[in-house]
Amino acid sequence: MSNGKVKIWDAHTIQIYKRLLGYTKRFWPVGLIAIAGMIVDGGGLAVFTKLLKPMIDKLFTEKDPVMIFWMPIWIVMVFLVRGVGTFASSYGVAYIGRNVVNAIQRDVFAAYLRLPASFFGREHSGHQVSRITYTSEQVAVASTDAVKVVITEGVTVIGMLYAMLSTSAYLTMALFVMVPLIALIASVVSRRYRTISRRIQSTMGGVTGTVEESVQAHREIRVYGGQEQAASRFKDVTDNTRRLNLKIASTNAQSSSAIQTVAALALAVMVFLATRPFEIEKMSAGDFIVVLTAMGGMMPSLRRLANVQSNIQSGMSAAENLFEIIDTAPEVDAGTRVLDRTQGDIRFEDVSLKYARGDLEALRGINLHCAPGTVTALVGRSGSGKSSLVSLLPRFNEPTTGHILIDGANYESFTLASLRRQIAWVGQSVVLFDGTVAENIAYGELAGASEADIIAAAQAANAWEFIQKMPGGIHCAIGQGGNLLSGGQRQRLAIARAILKNAPILVLDEATSALDTESERLIQQALQGLMKDRTTLVIAHRLSTIEHADQIAVMDQGRIVERGTHAELLAQNGHYAALHRMQFHSQPGD
Repeated sequence: MSNGKVKIWDAHTIQIYKRLLGYTKRFWPVGLIAIAGMIVDGGGLAVFTKLLKPMIDKLFTEKDPVMIFWMPIWIVMVFLVRGVGTFASSYGVAYIGRNVVNAIQRDVFAAYLRLPASFFGREHSGHQVSRITYTSEQVAVASTDAVKVVITEGVTVIGMLYAMLSTSAYLTMALFVMVPLIALIASVVSRRYRTISRRIQSTMGGVTGTVEESVQAHREIRVYGGQEQAASRFKDVTDNTRRLNLKIASTNAQSSSAIQTVAALALAVMVFLATRPFEIEKMSAGDFIVVLTAMGGMMPSLRRLANVQSNIQSGMSAAENLFEIIDTAPEVDAGTRVLDRTQGDIRFEDVSLKYARGDLEALRGINLHCAPGTVTALVGRSGSGKSSLVSLLPRFNEPTTGHILIDGANYESFTLASLRRQIAWVGQSVVLFDGTVAENIAYGELAGASEADIIAAAQAANAWEFIQKMPGGIHCAIGQGGNLLSGGQRQRLAIARAILKNAPILVLDEATSALDTESERLIQQALQGLMKDRTTLVIAHRLSTIEHADQIAVMDQGRIVERGTHAELLAQNGHYAALHRMQFHSQPGD
C-alpha cells in the first residue's frame, strides 16, 4: 500500500506471483507443451490474416490457378494446427491449474492442523472453510488461466502487429492512438479489481459461516422461530457479495466499452490514412484487408488482455490471503525431550493465564498438586476457569506466568506429540468423525488397534450393547459428527476412545453430562475402573459424581478458593458447601 492506493505490481506483489508460479515448477514438461500450444493458437490467427493478401490479390484479381488450388488446403492446415494448439494449451492449463489448487489446499489444510488453538478462537470458521473452497480456486485463475490469456493473446497481438507492419507501416501508425489509451484503461481497472477482490474474499467467508451456523443450529432456529432472522442475515451477506460481484461486472463492462470506443477511433484513423490520395493510389485491396483484419483481430485480444487484470488481481488477493495463513507461525513446540510414559505427577505452580483477546485474566495464581493415580475434581460456577485450567495440560494454551511440572520437570521441555500421548480427553462437546464406529474409537494414533481391543473398550464404556445392534456392528457408519447416534451414544463412543488410548493422564470435562441416569451409573462404574492408577482431572457439574475424589478444588474468578475432600469441604461450610446445598435443594431427586 502507498498513500491509500493499491500498487498493482509492487515488489510484494511480484514476490507473491513468483511464489505462486513456484507451485507449477514440477509440471514444467506439461507447461512447455501448453505454452507451445498457446503460441500456435495465438499465431495461427495471425498467419491466416497474413494469407488474406495473396488470397485476395491473386485469387480475385489475378485468378492465379496455383493459388486457387492451394489456398483452401492452406486454410484447413492452418486451422487444424491451431486446433491442436488450442487443445494442448487448454488441457495443459487445466491440468496444471487443478494440481496447483490441490497443492495449495493441502498446504492451507496442513497449516490449520499445526496452528495454535488461539487462531481458531479469533476467526470465524466460515472464513477458514472459505479459504479451502473458494479462495484457493481464485489462485488457479491467476497462476494458470491468466497466463494462458497473456501468452495466447500476447502472441496474437504481436502476430497481428507484424502482419500490419509488414503490409503497411504507414497504416500501422493508427495504433499510436490506441495503445496508450488501452494501457491507461488497464491501469485504472486493475486498481479497482484488486480492491474489490479483497472484499469479495472476506464476504465469501461470511456467506460460508452463515450457512454453516444455520445448518448446525437448524433445531434451535425452528424451535425459537428464527427462520426470518436467519433468512435476513443470509440475505444481508449475499446481497453484499452480489453488489461486489456486480462492481466487478460493471468494471469489466466499462473497460470493454472504453476499449471498443478506442478501437473504433483507431479504425477511423486507419481508414482516414488509407484514403489519402497519395496512399489510395498505390495500396492494393489485399493490403487494406490485411491491415483492417489485423487491427480488428487485435481488438478482442487487447480487450482480453485488459480484462485479464480482473483474474490476476483477484488471484493475487487470494494468494496473499492463503500465503499469510501458510506462513503463520505454528503452535510453539520448543520441547526437546520425549516423554515415554509419565508417572502422572502434575503440579501447577503460581500459574496465571491471560488470553490475547483481552486484559481479563482467566487464571490467577493457581497452585495445585495432582499426585500420581489420584482424582482431582474441579468445581465452580460457569466462567470460574475450570476449562481454562485443564486446557493448559495438552498445551492448547500456554501459561502467561508460572510453571506446570510433570514428574518434576517443566512440561514445556517435552515435545508436544509425546506430551499429548500421555493424555486422554473426554469433553462435554463430543467430537466424532464421519466414519465407522471402529474408526471413531480407534482414531488417529490408535488406528492400529485390533477389533478385540476396540470391542473391549466399547464394552468398558457401556457402548457395546447398542453397537452390536447396529448393522455391521463396529463397522457401521455413524454419519457426519455421529448424527445417526443419540447424545448418550456419542458420549459413550468418546469414552471408549479414551479407554482404548490407555493414557496415564485422564481429563473428563463434564464427560457424563449427555447420559441418562442409568447410563451414567454404568459409565461411572466404567470410569472408576479407568481412573485406577491414573491421574485424573474431572470438571464436574453434578457434585454427586465427584464425592469420592481424592481432592476437590473449588474455583471462582480464576482462583482456587477452597481445596479438600468432599467431607472436609462440607465441614468448612464455605463455597463448596453452598454449591452442594444449592444443587441438592434445587434437585432433590438427583
